[in-house]
Amino acid sequence: MFSVSGAALPPSHANAQEIYVPRFWDPKRRPEKPNLGRMTQIRFMTEDDFPPFHFRGPNGLPIGFNIDLARAICEELALACTVQVRRFDTLLPALDQGAGDAVIASIAITPETRAKADFTDRYYRTPARFAAKKDSPLKDISPELIAGKSVAVVAGSAHEAYLRTFFAETAIKSLPDMAAVLSAVKSGEADLAFADGIALAVWLNGADSANCCAFRGGPFTESRYFGEGVGIAVRKGNDTLVRALNYALYRLWERGVFTDLYLRYFPVGFY
Repeated sequence: MFSVSGAALPPSHANAQEIYVPRFWDPKRRPEKPNLGRMTQIRFMTEDDFPPFHFRGPNGLPIGFNIDLARAICEELALACTVQVRRFDTLLPALDQGAGDAVIASIAITPETRAKADFTDRYYRTPARFAAKKDSPLKDISPELIAGKSVAVVAGSAHEAYLRTFFAETAIKSLPDMAAVLSAVKSGEADLAFADGIALAVWLNGADSANCCAFRGGPFTESRYFGEGVGIAVRKGNDTLVRALNYALYRLWERGVFTDLYLRYFPVGFY
């Protein structure tokens, strides 16, 4: 049983042939299902202000990619599950205090978060991507191909640092926020935008972009700049639950469930 199992998925606007779906599981290292012992349920915690991963639906219940992934994990393990919503900054302290068993809230795996919790294998990471107007002659991206081109990027971001290191010959337009970056590429003030691939994918698929633009090149996944990825956080020392979640994540990939969820929530894939 899952407390938000009635939440509906958004309609799918794409299929597997049109979108590359990332895979983080090695088919040669298939995990075995652990003995769950007396485990009868998983108490997931999340927050509700990061669409399309987790947000409040029309009925007030949490919905989103992470919520439906948690539901699928519960079904795979044949366990009852609940989801409680908390402020993002309270999730890991609440986990440590035993208020829940696992956090599925797009928490990045970093040295800082590893010090507070154990993590499953990553199930997604946020690549950096370039976007350009659809009529742009640019079809691919390399330092040589876009030398001299203007690239809008958020000032002070990891994306700006990456550009200055690897695309130093571009005309970097450092702008105050993501809205300004998107406006610059949409209006033609910049030849390209360089930003978080998920944020770009959501914008490209939304009304605000007016179907102006598309991804070019990439993805760029240098972990020194863009992180290791995202996993499910578990209270330190709960190795049985970590193994169970890793087994379930692998099985969901193997059976195509993960792909179905990705295509439903990301009709413009961020890879």
